[in-house]
Amino acid sequence: MINTKDITFQYPKGELFHMPALYCTAGNTILITGNSGRGKTTYLHILAGLLRPKTGSIEIDSTDIITLSERKNDSFRGKNIGIVFQKPHFIASLTILENLEMTSWLATGKKNTVSAKKLLNQLGLTEHTSKLPSQLSVGQQQRVSIARALINEPKVLLADEPTSSLDDKNTETVIELLTSLSKEYKAALIIVTHDNRIKEKFHNQITMI
Repeated sequence: MINTKDITFQYPKGELFHMPALYCTAGNTILITGNSGRGKTTYLHILAGLLRPKTGSIEIDSTDIITLSERKNDSFRGKNIGIVFQKPHFIASLTILENLEMTSWLATGKKNTVSAKKLLNQLGLTEHTSKLPSQLSVGQQQRVSIARALINEPKVLLADEPTSSLDDKNTETVIELLTSLSKEYKAALIIVTHDNRIKEKFHNQITMI
């Protein structure tokens, strides 16, 4: 579902990063690990089409996103790539349900209320649909982030340090939800982390040195 080759990236006046090649099929997971400063989050942003590399290719469902114009790239991302950021970025004035509806509307022009409610139910958040993000715990907010990333049934699901601010119980919950839902929605799951608590849970790992 996602396949990369020969990816390099350089910030202005910064070092040149050589990103490892990866291949991940629908429903499977790759864990990207490594010390801080080795480019893990940068790589995730490249995979999401938020940063454009100097060289290489990123094929998602046979589309090389590097060849797309900025406008087409944004449209492709909305429909095919789900992102769970390290810190949730919600619209503070909208309810949890409205945040999910907004995500679907931005990508498709329609508010997919049915899918939003289904995801919130799967994530154990049905009773919180009318609450504002600020009224949820950190663990609950991260579950909403997962729902938002999956609302458009993406082909690739990217998670940036999804457990870094969670306790052990919520870490276990979030990882189980990410892996089970990625299989259900047939999304390739890429997790970037330095969290040692979850490394033993995944066989397919890439370490950035």
